[in-house]
Amino acid sequence: MTLTKKQQQLFDYLQEHLEQEGRAPSLRQAADDMGVSRNAVAQLIVQLERKGMIEREGRYSRSIRILSQRVEEKKSLRVRELPVVGRITAGLPMYAQQEWDGSVVVDGTLFSGSNLFCLRIQGDSMQGAGILNGDLVICEPRQYAENGEIVAVLIQGEEATVKRFFLGKNHIELRPENKKFQSVQYPFSDILVQGKVVGVVRSYGQS
Repeated sequence: MTLTKKQQQLFDYLQEHLEQEGRAPSLRQAADDMGVSRNAVAQLIVQLERKGMIEREGRYSRSIRILSQRVEEKKSLRVRELPVVGRITAGLPMYAQQEWDGSVVVDGTLFSGSNLFCLRIQGDSMQGAGILNGDLVICEPRQYAENGEIVAVLIQGEEATVKRFFLGKNHIELRPENKKFQSVQYPFSDILVQGKVVGVVRSYGQS
């Protein structure tokens, strides 16, 4: 059920206070914190109760319970499952279930783009950028890149790699973030950008 702006503000306040303090605030405290009258808070509480957002043990009780369905709905917006793609091919990454190498759960408020996918890193050529062997990189599907961006690319239609992208006059340079590795230049026809790296999931169990 849709809440008014004031109802939503009080609901969010009550939920945060309950999570932090373990009990509901008094009318006086809620009024002071929100900058409104105690009567206004009391009216809003009644309205939230009628809309099934909260539950009280009695009319004058300070015992307020946030109904779990609403909490779970809010939490669900923050949780997102992304596929770990087993391989990438010419065009966009393979999204069919049989091409997945598992999945990973991320914070949906941080990674909200469409069709995000993950690739597992092999090697330490990007350790200077904080991308280590065994990590998962979160990629936003894209078939172009700006200079300096870290991208997932397909080389000659076969080898997938993650490197920094630089566009030259007649070539594309893929630059690692590790002094042990050298940059490599490729003709335009050899490189297909598959996605921009927008995040990293650390795999502490990987060596």
